[in-house]
Order: sequence, then structure tokens, then C-alpha cells
Amino acid sequence: MKGERNTEWMSKLPEAALDYLEGHRLDEVECVVADLPGIARGKAVPASKFGRQDFFHLPDSIFYQTITGGWGEAAGEDGFIEKDMILYPDMDTATAAPWTGDWTLQVIHDSYDRAGNPVPFAPRNVLKRVVQLYRDKGWEPVVAPEMEFFLIARNLDPAQDIEPMTGRSGRPAAARQAYSMTAVDEFGPVIDDIYDFAEAQGFEIDGITQEGGAGQLEINLRHGDPVRLADEVFYFKRLIREAALRHDCFATFMAKPIAAEPGSAMHIHHSVIETATGRNIFVDEAGAETGLFAHFIGGLQRYLPPATILFAPYVNSYRRYVKDHAAPINLEWSRDNRTTAIRVPVSDAQSRRVENRIAGMDCNPYLGIATSLACGYLGMMEGITPKSEFKGDAYDSEAELPQGIYAALDLLAAAAPLREVMGEGFVEVYEAVKRAEYDEFLQVISPWEREHLLLNV
Repeated sequence: MKGERNTEWMSKLPEAALDYLEGHRLDEVECVVADLPGIARGKAVPASKFGRQDFFHLPDSIFYQTITGGWGEAAGEDGFIEKDMILYPDMDTATAAPWTGDWTLQVIHDSYDRAGNPVPFAPRNVLKRVVQLYRDKGWEPVVAPEMEFFLIARNLDPAQDIEPMTGRSGRPAAARQAYSMTAVDEFGPVIDDIYDFAEAQGFEIDGITQEGGAGQLEINLRHGDPVRLADEVFYFKRLIREAALRHDCFATFMAKPIAAEPGSAMHIHHSVIETATGRNIFVDEAGAETGLFAHFIGGLQRYLPPATILFAPYVNSYRRYVKDHAAPINLEWSRDNRTTAIRVPVSDAQSRRVENRIAGMDCNPYLGIATSLACGYLGMMEGITPKSEFKGDAYDSEAELPQGIYAALDLLAAAAPLREVMGEGFVEVYEAVKRAEYDEFLQVISPWEREHLLLNV
């Protein structure tokens, strides 16, 4: 909310936040913004102070920070001078922090420069930029993300392998129990807290299932506005971690935390509604699929390779794209076929949608959703014709995704249309941070190198 704040701000909180605070005194407000990895950065302030402030400041360098806490080179003309941004609260995002010891709210803030312009490399602003491109065409994009993650035993030594958590039975979680209700019951206490936290925050879970990995779960969210859904995924990552900690385990959103298990994805379902009529533009009045539906798929096929670095942001991310391990290795599309990168789920005509299965759960939700929408948008704008629908097991086709950070960065560097849609200022900062992270990674000697090179080369 940009501009004046009145003294009655608490009465205008979302209903779930008001319900959470009923009969209690608000102690603290956490003013947060998602950085490039999706980590919550910001300040915790007393509620009385929050009620008096219209905004607060943070240096723009938070968007140059790597996942390890290092720094990428500044991409702008001024260099690395850590200019202050102005952070304005979006009060529609005010929600409980129910795991805290006192009565606390979280509020997501939007980032602006001194001239009042949105900071172009703030992930939430990037998503808003892409959504506005759709709205300028008279369209409203709709998304539904799926979140996969692992519940694991507490891992205090990074040199040790990650192990699945121990469930209620006292036995470590076993793999290959997809959709097992017994397996879900093993994690019952953690799941109960996830539901309780989500209810306190006003989030609606569409379902929780056991996935194919040991201790791997999936949470589906209801479809809706892309920015709101990205906010929810951002919040959900934190609440799931907090629920796990209450039960002596960790929740991890790494793309590939356990070598022999499938990786964790953030599948993104998309549809597009014509604002004037409420009609899904992927189907015509007779229910037949339209040219825009085909072009959206064509855009994904053309632009997913240069976009991969945004869906797979870390060296670990590329370990997920393994044949026959529940992640795509190609750019094929098909109906009701989970071996392809692009899937058209079974649905009625008005619910016709396209699912992007490339994104890992380690991606920033704002950037993952923005990038996926950007690829489809470019397909519709450029009239891209997709390849023919794939029939059969797509793992038998050729791998088409970049096989590492540098290869992915090189593809993004050459993708001028995608860079323009996402914003050149954002892309330059993102590239700088990813290269800095990879340079940091190269300074670490792995157990594989010590085992096979120490005495053999």
C-alpha cells in the first residue's frame, strides 16, 4: 500500500489476520521482501512503530546476495554502493506467524527507488511486470502451483548424507510409496501443524499427497492470481520449515536432496481468462482448443531452455533432470502424460490448462511463475507453432535441457525476447548473482574428488 496510512490500519487487515488476533494484542510485525533465492529479508518492528510508519528502507544490495551470503557484482552504472530502497507494505498480504512465541504478523513489502519506480530486479516486481503484459492484452493469467518437498532427519553435518525422517512407527520413511495414505499418516503430527499454520494464515490447501521419494510430500494450492499464489508459496516454504522443526526434523526444498530418490518440483499450471468475457482463451465457444492454446505451448517449447536457469538456479538443480526419475529431460508436450515437460491435464473445456513440469522447488516462486508466464506470452505474441503432440514414454526421446549453470546462462544470454519481457535490468543482476554463486561452488572440494582423484591421478 503506497501512500498514507491511517491510524485504523489494523481494522483493515485481511479476515484471517483479524481472526488470528481476536482477543490478543499484536506485539510485532515482520516487514519482509523476497530476495533472488526467495529468502525473506527485512525487519521485525514493534506493532506500535509499524502503525506509525508508511515505509521503511533496505539497501538494494539484498538483491545481489548469493545463497551463501556472498555478493554478485552490481550491474548498474553506479556500481556497488548499496542505495536505499523504499519498501511499502502490501497490506493484503498481512498474515499470521503462528509459530512465534508472541502475537506476530508478517507483511510482504514492494520495493521502489527514490523516484517512486519499482525496483526492476525485485522478484515480486518482475512477476507484476509479466502479469501486466497479459492485462494490457485484456487477459488475466491464472496459475496453480504444486509444491514438492522432503521431510528429513535433522542434518547437522553437511558432510553427512541426507536421510529421510523417522515417522510415527519409529522407522525411517521408505521410498516408492507414492499416494500411500499410510505413508502420509507417518508424518501426521507435522502435517497437522502445516494445516493449522495454513489455516491461521488464511491459506487454502487443495490437498496433500505422498510422492515417490522417501519422506517426500506434495501440497497443491487452489488456482488463482499469480502474485497472490507466489506470495503463498513464499509463505508456505517458511511455515512448512517451522512445522517440521516442531517435530525434530527438517523440511527441505532442495531440487535433489537424496541421490537415489526423485527430485522436488514446483509444477505450474496455467490458464488465461479474457477479462471482458470471463472466457478461457485456450478454448473457443464450442470447447475446441484455440490457436492461442497451441502458441502458449509453442512458447514454452522455444523459451524453456534459455529460461532453465530461472527454474533450476543452483548446481544441485540439474541433478533432478534424470531419465525415469519423475522429472522431464525434454521439451515434448502431451495430454495426461507425466513423462513430458509440458502436460495438458484432463479437464473440462473451461478449465483447459497447461502444466509446466520443468521448475524445481528450489526456484524463487515469483521468478518461476513469472518466467513460465513469460514463455507462454512470447509464444502467443510470436505465434509459435509447437511440435506435434508426443505419444508414448518421453524418456525415450533426446534430452533437450541445458546440463549445468554455464550452459543455462549462455542460453539466457542469447534470448533477447525473454530478456526484454523479464526486464533487462533484472536479468543482468540475476546473471551476476548466479555467476558469483558458481564461482563460490568451485572453491569447494567434493567427497567424490577426494575419493577418486586423491591417489589415482
